[in-house]
Amino acid sequence: MTHQVFAFYLRILHSMWMESLLKLTASSFVPDLLSLKRSSRQTGKTRRKLEVAVDDMENLARACKVCKCEELQKILDNEVMHQKYADYKSVRQLDLDNSQKRFILQAQSLPEKDRLSSALQRILQTCLANSTEEGYGSEGSNAMRKDLEDDLADLYIKVEDKVFHCHKVILASRSEYFRARLSRSVDFLEDSCEFQAAQNLPLLEEHDLSAEAFEKMLEYMYTDNLDHLDPDQAEELFDVASRYLLFPLKRVVADMLLPHLEHVSPAELCHWLMLSDIYGVMKIREYILDIIACNFEMFAGTREFRALLLTLPPPSGDDSLRTTRPSAPGTAGNTDQGNILDDLREKWLEAEGAELDERDESAALFDKRLETLMLVAEKEAGDEDA
Repeated sequence: MTHQVFAFYLRILHSMWMESLLKLTASSFVPDLLSLKRSSRQTGKTRRKLEVAVDDMENLARACKVCKCEELQKILDNEVMHQKYADYKSVRQLDLDNSQKRFILQAQSLPEKDRLSSALQRILQTCLANSTEEGYGSEGSNAMRKDLEDDLADLYIKVEDKVFHCHKVILASRSEYFRARLSRSVDFLEDSCEFQAAQNLPLLEEHDLSAEAFEKMLEYMYTDNLDHLDPDQAEELFDVASRYLLFPLKRVVADMLLPHLEHVSPAELCHWLMLSDIYGVMKIREYILDIIACNFEMFAGTREFRALLLTLPPPSGDDSLRTTRPSAPGTAGNTDQGNILDDLREKWLEAEGAELDERDESAALFDKRLETLMLVAEKEAGDEDA
C-alpha cells in the first residue's frame, strides 16, 4: 500500500513538473534561448549573443537547470543575484521596470566547451567515428543501430564504400543543394535497398567525389572551419564547394592554400591560376597574377607558362575594354573584359609604374611580347607532335 501511494505521488509530481516545463518553454524568452542572434558591426564582423528580459532570467535559469546547461545556469544565477541589488547600487535611478531591461550575454563569455562550435565539433567527431565502411550484415546493422543512439543521426549518405552518419537539419541549413535534395523523397534509395531497410533511415548516395573530400565538406558544414588541409585535396574541394553550393568553403580552402603557394614552382602556379579562374576563387587568382606581373620575365622563360598562353582568350586590343578589376565570379557579359591576360597586363603596367601618357604604348609592347611567347609555344607544341 505504501509503495502504491508513493508511486501515485510520483506520477502527480511528474505531471506537475511536465506542466511547468511546458509553460516554461512557451514563455517569451525561449526564442532568445534557442536562437543565437547575430549583430553586425561596422567592421562587418558578426558576433553571437543571447538576449533576454531581466524579468525572464529566473525562468531561463530554471530551464538551463532542466536542460543541464550548467555553465550558463551559473552565469544566470549570478546575474539574477546581481539584479536584486542593482537598484540599490545604482547612482542614477532609471524609470524602467524589469520587463524593459535586457540582459545580453556574448558567446565569448561561455567556456569554450559549452559554445555551439564545440558542441557541433563533438557531434561531428561522433558521427565520423560511427561512419563505417559499407556492410549489410546483421551484426553490422545492430552495431550501427546502437551508434545512432550516440549521434542521433537521421540520415545516411553513402560515398564510395563508406556510409556517413549525418543530420538533415545541419545539411539543409548549410547547403541549398541538400535543402532541395532532402525535400525530394524520390532521391532516397528505395526500401528494396537491404541496408536502408535494416536501418529504417533514409539513405542518399553521392557520386563523383572521394570519401575524404566528403568528410572535409562535412567538417566545414558542421564547424564552419577546417582544422587541416592537404594541398592535394584543394582542387577537389573547390569542385565540391561549387557542386554543393558551399561558396564560403572556397574562401576557407583558399586561405589555407595560400601559404603553400608561396613555395611552389612557376609551373605549379600556372596550374593553380587556371583552376582559380575556372572555379572563381578570386583570392588565389589575384595572388598568382600579382606574382606573374612582378616576375614576368622569369615566367616567360617557363615552358608551362608559354603553353598556358595558348589556352587563354587573347587580350583585348581596345583600351575601353581594359580593366584593373577582375570579373566577378558568376557574372556574364563580354568574354574579353576581365579575362586573365587583360588583368595580367594591367597588373604588369602597375608593377612597371607606367605613366598615364605611356600606358597605351607600354600595353602594346606587352601584347607583342605575349604574341612572341605564343609563337614560341606553338613551335614547342609542334616539335612535341613531331
